[in-house]
Parts: sequence; structure tokens; C-alpha cells
Amino acid sequence: MKKCFFIASAFFVFASCSKNGGEPIVNASTANLIFKFKFDSTQVRLNNIGGISTIPAGNAAQNPIMNKMSAHYVELTPTAFTGLGNGAVLYKAPETTLGGNSAIYFSKSSLVGNNEIFFSTPIKNVAIGTYEYLRISLAYQNLDVKFHIDTTINIPPAGATVISQDFPATIAGFIGYNTYINSFAIKNQSIAVNANKLQGFWAAETSGTIAGFPFTNTQMGQAPANATTVVNPIFATSPVPQGSCLVTGAFAGGSKLKITGTETNDIIITVSLSTNKSFEWTDTNGNGKWDVTKGERVVDMGLRGMIPSFL
Repeated sequence: MKKCFFIASAFFVFASCSKNGGEPIVNASTANLIFKFKFDSTQVRLNNIGGISTIPAGNAAQNPIMNKMSAHYVELTPTAFTGLGNGAVLYKAPETTLGGNSAIYFSKSSLVGNNEIFFSTPIKNVAIGTYEYLRISLAYQNLDVKFHIDTTINIPPAGATVISQDFPATIAGFIGYNTYINSFAIKNQSIAVNANKLQGFWAAETSGTIAGFPFTNTQMGQAPANATTVVNPIFATSPVPQGSCLVTGAFAGGSKLKITGTETNDIIITVSLSTNKSFEWTDTNGNGKWDVTKGERVVDMGLRGMIPSFL
């Protein structure tokens, strides 16, 4: 269980070396490499090392509806033995030390929704080669879930009234290693922070009507340290540093992405992320509902696997 990392690396590689040690092979492609997010609640639910994951006793989880997400780092990896940063590093989002330690600069992050482009680069900026894996560091997610209110309130003239009702809630969840936040909007409510926040910081906004009275509620919390799931099925052969939030996935069906340097048509990579029970909390009363007003803590907002594909 890990948080995000930061590395120094050249972002783009313009040529690959000749196998015969001669002149470099120039990438003359006129096309683009385009990355899109896809959020799938039916995709298999995995743990940190890529095994099938079940919900621990005492916890509960639900499939969130993903509104927006941002990525911090993108790398194409030739094999399972390729060390971090030794593949084709295509992107790294802005960072800052305004909050003290180095952190993702949230106000400069790009937030996109389902089937939207989150990164694009000319293929001529990608090293010629064959790539089996994709690594993406995810930084932020905005999602819709349900939370439950189970309480008794005094409503004149009726008096004590039992409330047991589900309400929609929007969550702003920061899953990067460390994020400098000026301010952020959950849904309709904006919150000023002006500080660094570690992985697992979240805020929730909900509104509705109880017994005919409208209400809006905002809450904030912090998931436990090292509790966010970060799936890396090749950790044994290609580990990432302690404290990383780098999700790793092989291209679908065992296919490999080949960059020849002669492409004239765009290549679109769809990054399918598992939201299968990815919002998890402590279920203290065993009812399977998120009773946030009863102190049930968010413990994990990590995506549950990544399957990239291309066409």
C-alpha cells in the first residue's frame, strides 16, 4: 500500500538507438498518442500486487460514480523487468514546494471525466520500441457515493422523529503522495486549504431534505497512512519506491504497443480503471451503509486495477 512518488527524468525521447550501433533511428511519425480514461465498476477488483481482492471483515464498500480524475505521471514500460523511469516517460504534472515538501500542484492539474482525453503527445516524442505495460500515477478523483443517516431528531410539533435514509454525496479525494491545495470545489461548496495534504485527504458534500427541511452538509477527513490501494501486478520483478501511488497494468489480451516511428494515424490508448467497490470504509454497525455521522471512517479510495488497450 503506497503513496505517490516523484522522480527527475527526461519527459520525451526523440530517437532510439540503432541495433547495429550505427546512426540513431529517427522517429518521423506524424501522428499522436492519445490517452483516455474509462471507469468500469464491473472490472475485476484487485489488491496491491494484482490478486483478487475481497473486502476485509469490519469494512464495507460501494461502487462510486466517477466524475473527474487527474493523473500525475505517465510511463510506457517495455517489460516486467524495466525499472521505474527506464521506460518511455511521457508526462509528469507540475509540482511545487509552496506548502513545504514537494507536492503535486493541484491548481495546475488537468481534471477529466469518463472517455475524455487526459494526455496527448506526438508519437515522434516517444522512443521507438515495443511496450507491454503502462504506469500511471493517479492524483485526484471526484466521485459520487451514497451515505446514510440513521438518527432521531426532534421535529415540532411531532416530537422525536426517526430518520433512516440514504442521501447522495460527492467526494473530493486526493490520492497523490502529497498535494498542495490552494482551494478546491467538492460539488457546489468550495474549501480553502493553502497547504499540503497527504494521500487520503477527502471532503464530502451532501444535500437533501429531512422531514421537509432542506439541508447541506460538508465534512472532511483523512484516510489512514499507507491504506490506499495501488495495484502493481509486476511488483516482484519491477517494484516501485516505497510511498508510490503508481498504478501498473499490462495491455489487454497480452498485446504489446509497438512504436515504429512511421505512424501516420493516431493511436488511442484507453485506460480502463476498476471502480469495483473502490470506495471503502469501516462498517462499525454492519449494515453495509456509510454512516458518516456515526464516525465510520474512509479507509481506502484507491482504484482497483488498470487495463489499458489501444487502437
